[in-house]
Amino acid sequence: MSDSLHEHALDNIRFIRDAMERAGSFTSIPGWGGVIIGATAIACAVVAHGRGATREWLWIWLFEAALAAIIGIITMARKGRSTGTSFTSPAAKRFFISYAAPLAAGAVLTFTLPPAQLPGIWLLLYGTSFVGSGAFSIRVVPVMGLCFMLLGAIACFVPFVIANALLGVGFGGLHIIFGSIIARRFGG
Repeated sequence: MSDSLHEHALDNIRFIRDAMERAGSFTSIPGWGGVIIGATAIACAVVAHGRGATREWLWIWLFEAALAAIIGIITMARKGRSTGTSFTSPAAKRFFISYAAPLAAGAVLTFTLPPAQLPGIWLLLYGTSFVGSGAFSIRVVPVMGLCFMLLGAIACFVPFVIANALLGVGFGGLHIIFGSIIARRFGG
């Protein structure tokens, strides 16, 4: 085989490999991590219940958000290591960018809106993060996002005590349900 033909073949192989990476899905969504996040969110909703739309209520949920982020990062890294998933692959990068943008908007709104408006906003934006990032992940992820968005839309129109309960149903129940589905179908 001549050197130019060999080079051309290697270029084609690189092109095909890059195209496959770009087309790939990010599959390191932690199923069991989602279940654990759901359990801590239910506990948080119980602790926050009856506090009203106060700073204390806000700090309880912000603590839960930080705890959930730590659990998510640890379990995603473990799953990624066990499956050999690269967090720098094009699919992973697209997933994380799509996931982070609505969460960043939610963070800004958390410190600019009154707490009474936050349950619906949080659920809507969290759901949006999964609908958008789900385009680069497994099929169940955008479905989960739509469920969060539905709860968020409802939370925008109900009394605060019910909206807090919907946070527990969403961040707790939906994480447990979809985490279990992900764990069974796609591994840990």
